[in-house]
Amino acid sequence: MLRDFLKNWSPRVETEAGLRQAGALPYALVDGRVAFLLITSRRTGRWIFPKGAIEPDMTPWESAALEALEEAGVSGDIATRPIGTYRGSAGMDESALVDIDIYPLLVQTQHDEWREMDQRLRHWAVLSEARRLLSDPALIRLAVNLHRQLTVSA
Repeated sequence: MLRDFLKNWSPRVETEAGLRQAGALPYALVDGRVAFLLITSRRTGRWIFPKGAIEPDMTPWESAALEALEEAGVSGDIATRPIGTYRGSAGMDESALVDIDIYPLLVQTQHDEWREMDQRLRHWAVLSEARRLLSDPALIRLAVNLHRQLTVSA
């Protein structure tokens, strides 16, 4: 809890009001189990979900799907409502804080080649492994929430 407080209290500056990003939470149903696709961040190598700026000519969920394609090499059916929002850093020096809306993406195609394939790793993980690999508690909560929704409705 203290770590979360200090993370958001740091000397980072807030970006202008209303600035948001969009991200995708790629998942697949494999043999009745939910699997999540994690990627590494380019800067730190931590396991994350694809995210980025909302393109001016796209909806937030379309931008999230584009980030998943560029960063993770996957495409599929993207939800039009976010599973949740978390606060993360943005910018080249990651000094700005932004709110990132995360949209579930049911993966239909995993491409062999994609834009950032030489810059990131990708890894499919069931919930128990995703909990161990994701270092950001907010990302874990989003994965748990989606897992709960998918398994309750199944």
